[in-house]
Amino acid sequence: MIELADVFRHFSGKYLDAHGASMLPSHRRAIDAILQCRTEALGGHLYRCNACEAKVYSYHSCKNRHCPKCHTKQTRQWLEKRQADMLPVPYFHITATLPEELREIFRANQRDGYAILMKATSEAIVELARDPRYVGGTVGVLMVLHTWTQQLIHHPHVHCLVTGGGVDEEKQTWRPARKNFLVPVRALSRLIRGKVLAALEKRRPDLCLPASVRTREWVVHAAHWGQGEQAVLDYLARYAFRIAITNRRIVALDEATVTFRHKDRKAKRWRTCRLAGEEFMRRFLQHVLPKGFHKVRYGGLWHPSQRKLAARIRLLLQLEQNNDLQGLKTESADQERGEPSAEIHQDAVCTHCGKGTLILIKRIERQRAMGP
Repeated sequence: MIELADVFRHFSGKYLDAHGASMLPSHRRAIDAILQCRTEALGGHLYRCNACEAKVYSYHSCKNRHCPKCHTKQTRQWLEKRQADMLPVPYFHITATLPEELREIFRANQRDGYAILMKATSEAIVELARDPRYVGGTVGVLMVLHTWTQQLIHHPHVHCLVTGGGVDEEKQTWRPARKNFLVPVRALSRLIRGKVLAALEKRRPDLCLPASVRTREWVVHAAHWGQGEQAVLDYLARYAFRIAITNRRIVALDEATVTFRHKDRKAKRWRTCRLAGEEFMRRFLQHVLPKGFHKVRYGGLWHPSQRKLAARIRLLLQLEQNNDLQGLKTESADQERGEPSAEIHQDAVCTHCGKGTLILIKRIERQRAMGP
């Protein structure tokens, strides 16, 4: 299977020669990490089979969040932590997309722009849901930022998991949302637009915003996900740790080009896209986020400051719905997971003979950069 690291090995030299002087530090870190992932450069362990004497090397992962090999364990740990936060209620999936006129501005100002988009989306959902005409309570919002399309084009948008109901103003009663309806989408779109533009003008008055973004409708979608906390959470994990492209989507590589699969949603079929190697790297690297930027955030009832209230409401709902929840079966949605972990544990069966046990015989130290 062709890997993203193989593409980088072919084209990173030329790309760095052309763009290295102006490259963002986060881009250079991503290139280095992906090239070194699960290689001797990061160290690891050497095992030997006690039956056939075969030697098996197991190298460490780079743990860079943009690497396609390093998310299976992280996803599992995240799911375990979030399981305790889930409420036994229906859920909604809301997606808010940045208009095309602002995308270049946000790409040049990622830290400020993306943070504003996520905060404005969360605040707009919470504010509108508090209206007595809709929910009349504070909902929980979990947000995940994505910046790409299937063809790696810059397309910032926020996926939101929203509870189908909220806590009333007195923080005593749970107010469920109406069936298959949370808030009006057009009103939500306009509220997000207003909040994003107001925040941009306040934080970055130096930016010149196109006049058209103030009048055009921003794209917002809302869908009812039904009930089943585990199914909803499993599906959301695909968004939380998905990267711009996985190794399985790369189908061909030659001296000049990279070919990868992408899903044509309108035609409901898979197609292929062929790009020059340097253009592929440019498209991928524009989705590398600044160091320390949180692409997963929480708002409303799920805000860190509301943990005690959320825990109390969760207990209340579980007590009220205990009888209804007994025997409830949830289906886990298919996930586009990352590559399986390469770390081998002692007592693992040898892959060469299928009989012996792999015994750890040596630890391989991580390679250090040579000094000048």
